[in-house]
This record gives sequence, structure tokens and C-alpha cells, in this order.
Amino acid sequence: MSSNKKYWKSVEELNENSSIVETLKQNEFVEEIPTDEFLGDKETLESSSTTRRDFLKYVGFSTAAASLAACEGPVIKSIPYVVQPQEIIPGVANYYATTIANGFDFASVLVKTREGRPIKIENNTMAPSNGSANARVNASVLGLYDSLRVQGPMHGEKAISWTELDNAMQQKLEAVKGSSKDIVLLTQTFASPSTSKLISEFKSKYGNVRHVVYDAVSESAALDAYQAKYGERALANYDFSKAMTIVSIGADFLGDWQGGGFDSGYAKNKIPNHGKMSRHIQFESNMSLSGANADKRIPLTPSQQKIALAKLYSYVVGGSVSGTLPEAMDKAVRQAASQLKKAGRNGVVVTGLQDVNAQTVVLEINEALNSKAFDTVSPIKTRQGNDKAVDALVADMKAGKVGALIMSGVNPLYTLPNAADFAEGLKNKDLVSVTFSMKADETASASTYIAAAPHYLESWGDVEMKKGQFALTQPTIRPLFDTRQFQDALLKWTGSEQSFHDYIKQTWKSSIVSGGSFNKALHDGVFVSGVSLGATNGSSSETTHTTTTGLKDKKDRTWVGGVIHKAAVGVGIKDEDKDEYTTTTSSSTTTTTNSGSIAGVSAKSGGDAARALAVSAKTSELELTLYSKTGMGDGQQANNPWLQEFPDPITRTTWDNYLTMSANDAEKLGVKNWHVATGGLNSSLVELTVNGITEVVPVIIQPGQAVGSLGMSFGFGRKNGLKEEMQTGTNAFPFYQDFNTVQNNVSVKVIPGEHEFACVQLHNTLMGRGDIIKETTLEVFNTKDKKYWNTMPVVSYNHDEIPVTSKDADLWDEFDRSIGHHFNLSIDLNACTGCGSCVIACHAENNVPVVGKEEIRRSRDMHWLRIDRYYSSEESFAGDNEKKDNISGLSSSLSEFGELEQASDNPQVAFQPVMCQHCNHAPCETVCPVAATSHGRQGQNHMAYNRCVGTRYCANNCPYKVRRFNWFLYNGNDEFDYHMNDDLGRMVLNPDVVVRSRGVMEKCSMCIQMTQKTILDAKRDGRKIKDGEFQTACSAACSSGAMVFGDINDKESKVAELKEDNRMYHLLESVGTKPNVQYHTKVRNTTEA
Repeated sequence: MSSNKKYWKSVEELNENSSIVETLKQNEFVEEIPTDEFLGDKETLESSSTTRRDFLKYVGFSTAAASLAACEGPVIKSIPYVVQPQEIIPGVANYYATTIANGFDFASVLVKTREGRPIKIENNTMAPSNGSANARVNASVLGLYDSLRVQGPMHGEKAISWTELDNAMQQKLEAVKGSSKDIVLLTQTFASPSTSKLISEFKSKYGNVRHVVYDAVSESAALDAYQAKYGERALANYDFSKAMTIVSIGADFLGDWQGGGFDSGYAKNKIPNHGKMSRHIQFESNMSLSGANADKRIPLTPSQQKIALAKLYSYVVGGSVSGTLPEAMDKAVRQAASQLKKAGRNGVVVTGLQDVNAQTVVLEINEALNSKAFDTVSPIKTRQGNDKAVDALVADMKAGKVGALIMSGVNPLYTLPNAADFAEGLKNKDLVSVTFSMKADETASASTYIAAAPHYLESWGDVEMKKGQFALTQPTIRPLFDTRQFQDALLKWTGSEQSFHDYIKQTWKSSIVSGGSFNKALHDGVFVSGVSLGATNGSSSETTHTTTTGLKDKKDRTWVGGVIHKAAVGVGIKDEDKDEYTTTTSSSTTTTTNSGSIAGVSAKSGGDAARALAVSAKTSELELTLYSKTGMGDGQQANNPWLQEFPDPITRTTWDNYLTMSANDAEKLGVKNWHVATGGLNSSLVELTVNGITEVVPVIIQPGQAVGSLGMSFGFGRKNGLKEEMQTGTNAFPFYQDFNTVQNNVSVKVIPGEHEFACVQLHNTLMGRGDIIKETTLEVFNTKDKKYWNTMPVVSYNHDEIPVTSKDADLWDEFDRSIGHHFNLSIDLNACTGCGSCVIACHAENNVPVVGKEEIRRSRDMHWLRIDRYYSSEESFAGDNEKKDNISGLSSSLSEFGELEQASDNPQVAFQPVMCQHCNHAPCETVCPVAATSHGRQGQNHMAYNRCVGTRYCANNCPYKVRRFNWFLYNGNDEFDYHMNDDLGRMVLNPDVVVRSRGVMEKCSMCIQMTQKTILDAKRDGRKIKDGEFQTACSAACSSGAMVFGDINDKESKVAELKEDNRMYHLLESVGTKPNVQYHTKVRNTTEA
């Protein structure tokens, strides 16, 4: 091949006398490619055998970020590869198993990478637990490309080298070692066996070392109660798939309660099976995800919840307690107790009250029931915080008893209720502090040193999720900046030259895998130990796990299993169809129980705890309950625009937090919500005072809020290390006195002014529109024909009523859709909890832009998938239907239709995911003047973006209102300064999906890029496609099983079976659009004991 190729560079070449051209004549590249800078000794690397870890050195594009002088600047050295890694094929995704463990979210996940860039998080279905990604975990990949990350170690405002930091810290640690002061490690919950071992070695070297574990949202009361009873600091594990009667008192177990992850088990029994389904009763003050999904919900203030739980204990176990409840509430508690006793082992009780007595009572009730769902053999290890130890640390810092403070994964100056005391202690002149952080957050900015920490996708680590269930974290990209893990620093400061990766491998081989394969555990991302031994509070349990492993045939792989296997083949870890195993684990447990106490925590009997709980219930005029939002959590990811624009599942607001209040209390105080002409929602402002601390906050009048109670979420109000657009809401942590989510010393005062919300749904009620959400009771479902509870709409034809699906009712010529693939998406309203994981997964897969608060207020959100939330205006949706059907006459309709727009004080709630329905008779297609939207043979409605001229006729003609218009150019535009506006942030974009431009209509594509890849892979392999291989981003992200995607022309597929189910219906079927998205009637178990 000729070596004297000439490449056109610019119009300057047309100028024969150009000095620029003369300069470039002898050099093809303007700047020499810095291969040595990227790879070091290139020849040595090329001649060596490449390992999984070495490939990270080869990923040239990731090094572009590290070469930026500032993250907002241009990518100067952005080259695809210096030496192309063997396992990376351009255009083909690789998948790696890893684990997020940031102290709040713990999950085993798959990471999809393209050309070496992580671009999407997916569920790891091989994980025995915590294998599903919630909305925050799905969004966490965007944090890797945060332009405000700290790029290297710093001393105050000055950048320093790691050598300088190491020397300073080792000198200080040696000085403190011989003094009367302590060295303190203040960290998040790592739940890491290797980190725990390493900290023990660090303690041995320096002696006076104290390790304080701090959870921003504390579960310390539950941990104390469990420790007192069972002797280890952990949380009881609950498998809701084994429960047929669930009673929750203030526990949002479908949200973030005790770490979350319970939704998949819960959803299994919510789908009617042979006439049976679970019954869920929720007692709570704030409307939560769990309360919204409950079959029966009873609003109670926090103080009433304490009495209710104490009485529940007395009704189930026996004994008497003090305290009274209103008659209706007491009746509800008695009915719940009766149903629990009737359920026996199939019943379970949980509580979110941060009170040791409350948590003890729940443990005792579940033991009395001998609940199958209640598991003490494999307790949860992902919460280890100790409130008392944190309080003691703050006191010691103020007293000058701490000489060195090393922090990792915590931001106490933002999350501590007594942050001012911590700040005072941090200013002690003899205290040297270092914070391992990705951002210059509140605490890092006030520390002596900032140690730039890597993102979890750049890190090594391990986690014990539950007792005996382990997971590994591995890097999926070369570190973008000059960062170091907390654990690597500890190794360095103890004098070890070992890397944390080698340390983990050594620890696992010696004490976890026990002769098994570390590489296989790394490939799978998870490992279940053979034997788990635990010493408890006078109780010992030995669990033996018998594991049987057999070769797994390729044709039996699930979609995710196939993805993992292909990734392994791609990187050379495995050969095709070799070393892929099916593992079956069975367990036998021997438990010996005695009594006593441990670690200074006294065990208390259930009766004593119940009586103490009832006595502690102190009522006040207003009680505040603090909670974590589904999207924002504890605020770690506050600079993540996907999460800021993620609509809250209950209130449907974005970019904000607020005070929730009942309509009754709002009327008393003069608080109002109102709509404005632009389509925005506004509210009154109030001064909220809690224990003498006052903040000005807006108010959402929340249906279902218990009268006399208020709610407010954590995670907002951060300032440091965030872009200005992300500095939203009010910090609720100062109200979090004594680490208790319930506060009694509360007052509210309305002040002049108003607040503007960005809310994506202003109409809250269903108004009896039964063709949108169909629902019935379990009794009706079991005893009456389908036509009573899932009626097919009819139309008049020759004066006779015929089904709307009849050919005689059709104006269209039908095509033969039985040939080839025909895709359908099934959505079960019983299984959908409204968690929103699918919304974020859709953003990541399809490059959905973030538009900001002002655009959301104008109803210009770009979500391809929305989850509509509806309240009943009567006590039930059936009551709404009855009221609507009985409206007669003009005067009646004027008043009663208006009443139907107002939600009930304690409404039923329903969630409905809505995206493009991909109608076979799509009204959008017929009105497009340029044929930019058309129907495909496989049932998908296509968009040709380069044909679209933005008439928006299609959006006007869509009955489902699922099309989105690009009012502006949202990428590379300073007016929308989010991730698409900087080079680093754009690294998350999926190259398989085009980034849309201004003036173009966009919508759900039913992930056509994914379906086509599946078809092409099967064609290349010369095989048939199995059921489960076809996926969309939303169906793959759905951990509850509510979304099932597939080919209805495959008559043995799950989606084809669901299409024939009696509960199946189509949204607005009477319109005759013949959608390819099917819904399943919501069934509620309303049967009382």
C-alpha cells in the first residue's frame, strides 16, 4: 500500500504561498500522537500477552479526559486507540459484572461499554440478591463523566502530588501514634471483607486508631435491636415472595427502607395466581411507594404508628399496652392482627420507625409468627452505621482528642444534623483531615487535604451484601483522572507496596472462595460462600450451603446470561460454550438459641419493648417525617441531571424537594397550590421550624398525608461541588436531630411569596375513565366473568353493537402480520411499583436530553417513557366509576365532574407506564406530510429524524401524548449546561442512537437498535432466537417483572401468552389504534379477615 497518501486538511491548502501549509507538509498530524504518554513502553506492551486488567491501559479514548486542562475545555488528545485492544471490536458492546457500593446503594450490576466507555448499567440476574438496579444505580454511570470531579489530590486550593500527600500523612500519623490523641477513620458502610481486614492491619500498625461507620440516613436503631437479639450488627432479611400477608408500619420497603431491593420479591405475589395473591396493609403518614401499592392504606401520624405497632403486638402475641387510637384506626389494627394470625407463617411485619423498641417489637412478632419471609440466617450487611459512635466522635473532635481524621464516602458537613459542631472540631489547629471524595463537596472543601477518589466504575472492591453472599467491584475503564482509592492509600500508609486489587485477590483466595475460582467470581460478579458461621446473642447458627455445578448448554441461556457469556468470549476469558455453569445451592441450618446481651446492647423482651414503645408516643400538633426520595436518595448524586429531572413517583415533581401536607392542614394554615397559565404549578411558601432551626420551604398538598403530619425529603440543598443548575431544594438534614426521621417540635408559618415547581403531571385523578386504568377486586376477579371487569369496548355497526377489534369496525386494510417478528410490550399494573428504573434506563440507552426546570414547567419534558400516577377522588376507583355513571343532568355534571378532579383525603393510587404504543393503526403516521414517521413490518413505529420538519401534527394527533418535540438544540448548547454540553459528559452517549437536533420530533423507538442487534446476532450464529433474548431498555431494567417484551409471533413466548390472558387490555382501545403495548388489569386484594 502506498505510504505517500495526501490527506486534505483545510481550504488553506488552496493558497500556494501559505506558511501553514508549508509547516504541515512533512507532518500528517498537527500534533504528534503521544503514544509514550499513553502507554509507556509501547514495544514491550505489544509483545506481551494482554490480560483483562492490561486492556484498561489500551483504551485511548478514556485518556482524553485525563489530558484536559479543565473539564470544560476541548478534548485535545482524543484518539480512538493507540493500540486497539483485542477484545474491543468497534460497534460491538462489551459487558462486565461489577458492584456499586457507595454507602447508600448496593447492587450487583452489568456495565455496558462501547469502545472502552461505560455507557449503561443493567441488572445482573446471576446475583442471588441485590441484582437489580434502581433509578439511582441506573443513573450512576453519568457520575463517571461529571465535569466537576476532583482531578487530583489537593491541599486547600492548591493541587499537589500523591507523593506530597503520602509524606505529609505518614509524618502526621507517626506523630499522632505516639500521642494521646486518636487517629479516626470516618467512613461509609463498606460491607467489605477486604477493607475490614485492611483497616484491622492499619489499626495494628498505628495502635490508637478508631473506625467510625456513618450512614447518612441511619438504620442504627434497627441495627441495635437486631444486635441485641441476635448478636451481630446486621439487619433482618425479608423475602416478600414468601409472604401472603404483609403489614407495614411506616416502612417504605418498596423505596429505600433498610437499603431497598425488596420490590422484585414483593411483585411476585401481587400477580393473581390460581385465584390467590398477597394482601398488603400499610400504616404510614407520608404517601410512599409502598403505601401507593398497598391493598389497604391507613394514614397515621408517627406517634399513632407507635401505638398501632404496640397494639399489633398485643393482638398477635398477647399482653396489654397503654395508649389509645381513634376507633377506625384501632379497628384497622385489629383486622391486620387477625389477618396476620390467620396467615401464620405466611405473614410478616416490618416497620420504619427509628426506635429500638419498635424494631424489637417487629422482630418478636415475626418470630411469634415463625414467618417464612423473615430471615435471620442471611441478614443484610449493607448498613453498619452507629449513631452513638458518630456523636462521640464529634464531641472528641471539639475537645481536641482527635489528631488525624481520614474520611471516605461521607459528607458530614452536609448530612450531619449538628454539622456546625463537626465544622468546629474540623477547624482544630492540631487536627489534620483528609477526605477521599470525587467532588469538592462541603466536607472535602473544609478538610486539610482532598484525596481525589475514583468512581466505582474505575475501582476495585468487594462487598458482603448479605451474610455469605459476596460481590466484586472491578474497573470497567481506565481512571480518567489522577485518583486513588481509600484502600490503596491505607496500604501505602501501612508501608505495603501491594495494590488493593492484589490484596482483594489474596483475601478472597485465603478466606472466601476456599479453593474455588476467583476469576469465575470476578466474571459473574457474585459468589455465594459454601459455609457461613455466625455467633449471635447467645445464639449460634451454622448454615451449610451445598452447591451443585453442571455445564450449562448455550440454548438454555437467558438474555443476560448470553450477554455475560459473549463478553467473556470477547475478552478471551472463556471459549464459546465452555466453562459456563449452572449452579444450584441448597441450604440446611442448625440454630441454637440462648439469652443474654452483647456489645453493651441489652436485649429486651417483646412485651417490655411494646409497652415502652406505647409510652414513648408523644403527640404534638404537627409531626415531621423525613424520608429519602426515590430519585435523589441521600444526595450523593445531586449533580446528576438525569436524577434532578427524574419525576418523583408520587408528586410527579422534578428539580425540587418540598414540604408535604394534608389538605386539611393546608386549609387551616392557608397554604395553597395553584396552576398558572404557562402550565406550571405554584405554591405558597412557609417557614418551617424544627427544634429551633428554621428554613423557608414550598409546600405540596399531598393526598393521603395523615392529618397532623408533614413530610420532607433528604438529598437536596447541596451547594459545593455542584453546577449552579443542580443547587436545588432545601437541605433537610439539619432537621434530622438524634438521627431520628420523626421530629415532634415542629411549627409552620405561611409567609409572603410563592414557589414555582416543575411538575410533569398536573391532572391527578382518573375521573372514572376506566378505559385508561382497568381495575377490580380479587373477589370479583375470581367469581365473575371477564366481561364484568375487563369489558371490551363496542361500536355501532348497522345498528348492532360489535367489538371495536372486529374487522367490520376497521377503516384500515389489514396486513398479514403473522410473518416474521412482531413485537409487543406487556405491562402488568399489578407488578409495576412506579419505581422509575425504566425511565432512567431509557434515558441512558436512547440519549434522551435533559432540558432543565424552566422547560419542564412549560410541559416540554423529553422523557420517552413516563409513569402516570392517578389518585381516586372517592375512597376507591370503583367509587369514582359509580359516581361518574350516576351523574345526570347539566347541574349535576357541573358540580360532580368538578368534584371528580379533587383527590380523596386517602385515595387509592395506580401507576401506569406510558410510552409510544406503536399502534398498528397509528394516527400519527397518517398526518405526517413528509413521511417522517411510518410503521415497520415488525410492529414498531419508526422515526426518520432527517425527514422530520417539525410540523408537530403527529403529536397533536396522538391520543396518548407520548411524542416529544426538540424546541431547542439540547447538546452543545450553553443554555442547557448539562452532561451533553461538555466533552466529558458526552462520553456517556450511546453511539447506536442518534442525538436529535432542534425542530425534530422524537419518541420511544421500542429500542429498535436492540431488537435489530438480536436479530443480526442470531443470523450470524445461524440459530433461532429464543424467548427472552428480545429486550428493550425498560423491560431489561424492570426488576419487578412488570414489563415483558417479545415476539407475539413466537406462540411459545411469554409475551404471546400474556396477550391471551384475561387481564390483558389496550390503552384507549375504543379509539381503534390497535397498539402493540398491552396492559394487564390491576387486581386488589380487598378481602378483610
